[in-house]
Amino acid sequence: MSALQLNNVTVAPWGIALLEDISFTLQPGEVLGVIGPNGAGKTTLLNTIAGDIPLHDGEFLVHGKPYREWDRRSLAKTMAYLQQLSLLNFPYTVEEVILLGRSPHDTGITRDSEILEDVLQLADITDLRDRLYTRLSGGEKQRVQLARVFSQIWQKNTMEGTLLLLDEPTAALDIQHQQGTTDAIKELAGKGCAIVLVVHDFNVAASLATRLLALKNGKQVAFGKPLDVFTEKFFTDVFAADVAIVEHPSRSQPMIISR
Repeated sequence: MSALQLNNVTVAPWGIALLEDISFTLQPGEVLGVIGPNGAGKTTLLNTIAGDIPLHDGEFLVHGKPYREWDRRSLAKTMAYLQQLSLLNFPYTVEEVILLGRSPHDTGITRDSEILEDVLQLADITDLRDRLYTRLSGGEKQRVQLARVFSQIWQKNTMEGTLLLLDEPTAALDIQHQQGTTDAIKELAGKGCAIVLVVHDFNVAASLATRLLALKNGKQVAFGKPLDVFTEKFFTDVFAADVAIVEHPSRSQPMIISR
């Protein structure tokens, strides 16, 4: 059973289509990298999957079930969404922020405490656990928010049946924590979590994504493996950018270099 399936989805909340005729299928354990120029509709796509924007046409299914048939609490137990910007300004501790992710569940203090320890380690923020969230740097806040969404869908041995939406998760991070975050995403995917990842760093996309979905002006212009999608012509046509594409020295993936 697919984790996520979109069939001819069109979104037009204000009359003009922001997304038009989007179709793809995401299997458990796959990472879909969503790429495109500014204003292409990438975040709109995530907001639509999260249920924040209604469909104008088409349909989509989560774990084989039409989205409209899900109740919000059940969906929140299986799907988590990290947005670009968190507006949380209350002086919660890091632990308290992360445990907000457990709100849809009734798993009890003991189980939630175990999950807290797991995701603190996964996001490399164990040393921040007692700090006030409002006193953290931007990158530290980003890692705490990552731990929060991890906790929302966390399962110990298998992550099958879960779906994670990530909007620019590495944007505010230094190189060490970019690498740690990509490793964490790979770990979740390796356990069966299906992940939709919006990213502007093409080399991160090439490293993480099983498939790429390229958008331009709200339309789907490419879908496929990074090796197939990333061509010099693609970057010229979609981004009006002049790049060189070479083979990564240690992995079987393309590496994109600006000329």
